Amino acid sequence: MNLFIKPQKPGKSTDEELLSDYRASGNLTVLGSLYERYMPLVYGVCLKYLKDEELAKDAVMGIFEELVDKVKKHEINQFRNWVYVLGRNYCLMQLRSGKKMELVNLDEVMEFTPFLHPDDNNREEALKALENCIAGLNGGQKQSIDLFYLKEKCYKEIADITGYTLNEVKSYIQNGKRNLKICLERNSA
Repeated sequence: MNLFIKPQKPGKSTDEELLSDYRASGNLTVLGSLYERYMPLVYGVCLKYLKDEELAKDAVMGIFEELVDKVKKHEINQFRNWVYVLGRNYCLMQLRSGKKMELVNLDEVMEFTPFLHPDDNNREEALKALENCIAGLNGGQKQSIDLFYLKEKCYKEIADITGYTLNEVKSYIQNGKRNLKICLERNSA
């Protein structure tokens, strides 16, 4: 299948006849004949969204693979319009899935890594530093951090125990974590 050919004028069979024939027989050659008519259109859509020739070519083939099942499941009035929308949606999903694969610095995800996983030699020292920093937090932060991390209570339980609202508990924990991090970094320097 050549991606760069001009769209063919429908031959003896209409799109509807080819769709009907494929649904009845499951013959991929019939579906391929129908899809081949619109490959330049689909390629153009893919190139527009993906902005890379190789990715667009891969997408054209991926869309054909999706057609095998989707054509049987959906009611299609105008194949040309339907395959255009399918191609656009396929490309948008490719772009979205690419964003999920962004690399994240491990230090941004794991907080206090040297203090949560200290070497055996520094474990006692790290725990003392953590205790001192927790003691230095204000009342709401100290109580919320203690209940959340040390007593493993959820936000709702902390709110019930302390009488704080759910938003106050979230704020105390977030600000407490930030203050602990600052305190621990200051003490380790």
